[in-house]
Amino acid sequence: MVEASNSQLVDPQGRRIDYLRLSVTDRCDFRCTYCMAEEMQFLPRRDVLSLEELARIGKIFVGLGVKKIRITGGEPLVRRDINTLFDALGQLDGLKELAITTNGSQLSRFASELKRCGVTTINVSLDTLDEERFRQLTRTGDLSRVLEGIDSAIAAGFERIRLNAVILKGQNETHIAPLTTYAIDRGIDIAFIEEMPLGQVNAAGKALEFVSSDVILEQLQQQFDLTPLAPQAHAGPARYWQVASRTSRVGLISPHSHNFCASCNRLRVTAEGRLLLCLGNENSISLRELLRAGMSDEQVETAIKQALLQKPQEHIFDKPHEPQILRFMNASGG
Repeated sequence: MVEASNSQLVDPQGRRIDYLRLSVTDRCDFRCTYCMAEEMQFLPRRDVLSLEELARIGKIFVGLGVKKIRITGGEPLVRRDINTLFDALGQLDGLKELAITTNGSQLSRFASELKRCGVTTINVSLDTLDEERFRQLTRTGDLSRVLEGIDSAIAAGFERIRLNAVILKGQNETHIAPLTTYAIDRGIDIAFIEEMPLGQVNAAGKALEFVSSDVILEQLQQQFDLTPLAPQAHAGPARYWQVASRTSRVGLISPHSHNFCASCNRLRVTAEGRLLLCLGNENSISLRELLRAGMSDEQVETAIKQALLQKPQEHIFDKPHEPQILRFMNASGG
């Protein structure tokens, strides 16, 4: 068991929590097949945390030892006045990394401003470079806008930029090499993610099926010279390989085939203020209720510490092609 000071978060398994994923909206301008149903019911606006409440939650968690905050959605850049939140978080003493995960659709407008606000790293979801397949996977997306956004992020000079690609059987498993080449040519990283069974998502009535990281790695090693890298503190659940003679790294995130729960260092807060103790479980408390009940920061800190005692040892996806959790990914903050 790792001993923690009163200002640190350590769960019953001894895992130190220093990473918060903070969702600012469940809304998105895409309808990606593995993330949402085609027709979605979104949260009433009164149930969504205000930007001031989100900033307060960020401040409380940094006070509890969190070093990294990643802003997520839905699509965070569709949230009105979102820059005010980045401004507030970027000024927090003790926060070492301020990150965002985005679909890239709004990135050409926001890249320079995000950099100014203190955002250090950007993850962009991109599952294919084929325009027709992109539209099929996102249902509403414009690939050219996403590629323009990636170029804008590169020009803005962030510390790290990574593409995130979810590979699905019968959808885009032949697109692994082109996506990797695209990332290498631009000197950015790419991670391939096994789809997680959250929500009832399907294509043409058929359940979506993930492609194992081992299969992806085998394909990659046939075409690229890759050297495995030692685990790094900021890498989260990704296992990385260095591309020979290039700056890019290739990552694999494998919730099914290579369970990473033993090294979990993160918590999630949904747009409605639920503190999720595990992406693959429903254990949670409502921070929104605590904030709106007028509780002090110290009282909220105490509630978070008490909730952390219920953080499970691991997620259990024993039926990988069936939803174990009924909430959709857009409601979970990724």
